[in-house]
Amino acid sequence: MKKSSCEAVPQYFPKISEAEDVYSTYIANSVLNNFLSCTGIMLNIITMLAIRKTSSLSKTLKALLLSLAVSDFGVGVLSQPLYTSLLVKWLQKSIPSCSNYKVFLVIMLLFSLASLFGVLAISVDRFLAVHLHLRYRELVTHKRVVVVVILIWLLSGFLSLATLWVPPGIRSTILAISVVVVVLMTTIVYIRVYLAVRRHKNQIQALQVQVAARTAGEIVHFSSLIKSVVGVFYVYLVFVACYSPFFICLAAIKINGPTIALTRFSLFSWTLVFLNSSLNPVIYCWKMRHIRQSIMDILRNMCWHRNHTSL
Repeated sequence: MKKSSCEAVPQYFPKISEAEDVYSTYIANSVLNNFLSCTGIMLNIITMLAIRKTSSLSKTLKALLLSLAVSDFGVGVLSQPLYTSLLVKWLQKSIPSCSNYKVFLVIMLLFSLASLFGVLAISVDRFLAVHLHLRYRELVTHKRVVVVVILIWLLSGFLSLATLWVPPGIRSTILAISVVVVVLMTTIVYIRVYLAVRRHKNQIQALQVQVAARTAGEIVHFSSLIKSVVGVFYVYLVFVACYSPFFICLAAIKINGPTIALTRFSLFSWTLVFLNSSLNPVIYCWKMRHIRQSIMDILRNMCWHRNHTSL
């Protein structure tokens, strides 16, 4: 079988000559991605509706969570079907066209980068909410957050399109460095969040005897804030867990060169990256009580309408 001459093909994509060796891997990933694409679409649609209906969430956090949910929805609608189409072509020992590779890489990078920057933006927002405390609403306005969301999507779009003119080796290096930098920044943000939370907790305890009524209100607000911070922290942890294997595989291929074992690992690491888009709505439902309540209300209404129309 001849090798594709398309310069857009990354080193970690399988070669047609490896089709027999990774046949079962193609099938397993095709099945998994078809299933995860459906769950990603349905779960993120419900999540977007729930976020919009949750009145207890601030407008700033709503905007950031909606942006992340849109990127996860985009993965299910576009990235995963495109990836599955590549898997089917490889399974058939057919060489995908250069345009197929380019479209997949641009779409995949668009939504992955939007998710990456979105997780960082939400983490910074929660840090500012804890650090600024009462000044948060004054400085972090809805308009400013909307501007940040627009910039995230413009930057993600620019970087994903720019990869069309960058050689695959340089592209992979830049992508890996960008992810490492953003993950390190997000980690530093959460360390600062932890220190700020501990400081505010001590301040509230110190005021508890002096101003009981005011402190009670602060404790309620502080407790709600901490729950949102914990929920977003889990989103960050799952993001790192889903993306790390892919970049470990990327580094291994860069150092040792492509092998059959690394090709299999690479194919599953792509699926794990896409799995992240289905897991985020589960985290919102699990760790954010108000969003969970909205999701349950939406599901109950859907069941009621279904039963009502069937009568």
